[in-house]
Amino acid sequence: LIKILSGVEIPDEGQILWNEDALPLGNVHAIESKGIVAVHQEPVVFHHLDVVDNLFVGREHSLGFGTWLNRYAMQMEAKEILETLEEDLPLTKPVGSMSLAQRQMVSIARALLNQCRILILDEPTASLTARETESLFKTILALRDQGVGILYVSHRLEEIFKLADRVSVLRDGVLLATQATKDLTQDALIQQMVGRSIDSTPAIRLSDKIASEASPVLEVRRLSRGCEFQNISFKIQAGEILGMSGLVGAGRSAVAQTVFGINGFDSGEIFFEGKKLEKHNVQKAIQRGIAMVPEDRQDQGLALPLSVETNLLLPSLTEFQGRFRLDHSAMRITSEHLISKLGIKTEKPTSAANSLSGGNQQKIVIGKWIHRNPKLFILDEPTRGVDVGAKSEVHRLVRELASQGSAVLLISSELPEILSLSHRIIVMTEGCISGELKRADANQEKLLKLALPKESKVSA
Repeated sequence: LIKILSGVEIPDEGQILWNEDALPLGNVHAIESKGIVAVHQEPVVFHHLDVVDNLFVGREHSLGFGTWLNRYAMQMEAKEILETLEEDLPLTKPVGSMSLAQRQMVSIARALLNQCRILILDEPTASLTARETESLFKTILALRDQGVGILYVSHRLEEIFKLADRVSVLRDGVLLATQATKDLTQDALIQQMVGRSIDSTPAIRLSDKIASEASPVLEVRRLSRGCEFQNISFKIQAGEILGMSGLVGAGRSAVAQTVFGINGFDSGEIFFEGKKLEKHNVQKAIQRGIAMVPEDRQDQGLALPLSVETNLLLPSLTEFQGRFRLDHSAMRITSEHLISKLGIKTEKPTSAANSLSGGNQQKIVIGKWIHRNPKLFILDEPTRGVDVGAKSEVHRLVRELASQGSAVLLISSELPEILSLSHRIIVMTEGCISGELKRADANQEKLLKLALPKESKVSA
């Protein structure tokens, strides 16, 4: 629906009216010229261009003669719009080298430069820090007060109740209702979204009895990598879920990528099932039984042009290798089982992964590892941009993995998720572990205090 409203796709029928006149469908430029601008769920940026060029691509300022660009004017305007968002980004740095959260802020800034009259935001805070989220909320409310209409799409219900005047519910492509937010409760909204109530009591409870005397599945000793993280040490037992909390940019994802073999490290040791990992890489990690769901599913978790089936079975293709070719019949049976088990909404297994919603893409990234029964499952923001029904299912799968004996490293910026799923929680701040809490002793206030940088704690 958002792609149709923003001119990316053409509907089979129907029209969009702007001041009672029909808008040209399938024409992004024409719709943007009316002041209708969309910020999509996944940051839409040119990775090789810097911040200024990303903000002004297609609408550059010229000096008025020849083809020379007025880069000074563009830089000043870029700086001004980023200050509105309370964001201080290096304007000449390639956007591809920035974090997912920073790339999303560039997408939001580009939309605001358009002098929009209708701003469409699709899961805008899914990858943002708490500070960036608050800055965005201030901007949204300021735009509303200036007469800008906001279409805010989110699975984070607390944001809906905080920002929205009215809420519309879509389920399976059907508009169910539009109601004033003040007339709704969160439970009633969830029931409309998923067609049933979500039981807050997990179907599979966490076992508090972890064999601490047994050899850990994973042990990390004094691991360091440049300025990303320093002196990181922790253990995870079989059947245990170790939560890793902290602010975005604290180094959590960098640690996870190093354990999975994506990046090397300067010093320290990694032990898996008691054996020190030498010349560690991704291929060896997969062979040993380590799986990882990355934070950035589109860039790191999926081969977007390939089919749902191929993506689901990519780590396991050797299992389907026949004498001369792949056994496509067995692949279809396995992929259909995974699609059904995970509730992936796709027209068919051969549909391209990039044709699915963000939530269904996330299910693929998780599902491709479920089939391999990993000994260690690293989950980096596993429910980012996933609806409440799918989030409940992901949580059930995480508990199920632990109950079946897998060790789980769970990284999440959502404190309720960390608190409800973890046996123990370690907190990272500025590349270091700032503390560890047992499940019974942990709460949101303690986690936030440990997550704050030292200077913030002093000023607080």
